[in-house]
Amino acid sequence: MIQIYNDSCFDAWDKFVLEESCNGTFQQTRNFLSYHPAGRFKDHSLMFIKGQTIMAVMPAHIVEEGGGRMLSSHEGSTFGGIVLGHDFKKIADMESVLEDLTAYARESGFTGMDLKMTSGLYAREPVEALDYFLQQYGFYDTKELGFYICLKGASPTGIAESFSASRRRDLRKAWKNGLDFRELESETEIGAFYGMLEANMRKFSKRPVHTLEELLDFKRERLRDIVLFYGVFHEGRMIAGGMAFDFGEVLHVQYLASDQQRLELFPNEFMYYSMISSALEKRYGSISFGTSTLEHGRVLNRSLALFKAGFGTEMYVNRTYHWKPERQPW
Repeated sequence: MIQIYNDSCFDAWDKFVLEESCNGTFQQTRNFLSYHPAGRFKDHSLMFIKGQTIMAVMPAHIVEEGGGRMLSSHEGSTFGGIVLGHDFKKIADMESVLEDLTAYARESGFTGMDLKMTSGLYAREPVEALDYFLQQYGFYDTKELGFYICLKGASPTGIAESFSASRRRDLRKAWKNGLDFRELESETEIGAFYGMLEANMRKFSKRPVHTLEELLDFKRERLRDIVLFYGVFHEGRMIAGGMAFDFGEVLHVQYLASDQQRLELFPNEFMYYSMISSALEKRYGSISFGTSTLEHGRVLNRSLALFKAGFGTEMYVNRTYHWKPERQPW
């Protein structure tokens, strides 16, 4: 049975995502999603119920396009899609979720669905079988390429050994420039970082997904123990900064920015090295530097991908599943 989410389910939803699911993260909680002001998204999140028990949830909203209504994973989070309960990994349960979802979408007149699934890198339990059943019910996928470093068994003194020769050379130059790295705590410093981020993105006619006030809300209250801010300083002046989310085993870097007038000091190389060192010191299992693709994965940002690869990263894939009512199941 499918139930449309309402605010009376807030606590039950978040408990399920954080404590009872295989692939839920804080980004699918109502606590996180509710930072968006009312009216920004037309929420249409779904709960899949078996008896009196939640077996899966799907944070989603309605997108009006081309005269049709799409059901889309919540664009306010990096990951959405189907969040599956760890007690509901049997074939019959996954078939039930997909059968109910596709029937509901047809009956509700949706012209399609886009579900951005949580990558296995961030899941507490593997749910690759869900990919198979999505395929069986007529979904097809597009992929984005991401980069991460596994920190298990890594040595603090050996971090740079896996860097490319050019990255090691640039890091040595950064060290000679006397750069400092530390976490940002004050709202003034976070604001300075955000100013750099806006300037960096403005070159590409883009804006950060989050406003400064939203980031400060994360830091003050909503994600106080989850969001982290970092800065690289030269002679007391911030010349690079970053923001990361704590996913438990994974430290995920959401934003990086630098003063484009100070690139000769190699702040980006120093930032990457320092964030890897910090993540290792805090005993994260891995650190993710996010995706390096454009247009929903159709285009590889080659220069950015090669830059990240120079730090000894490995690659992972984010999958977004698409469905049209006229597309037949396998």
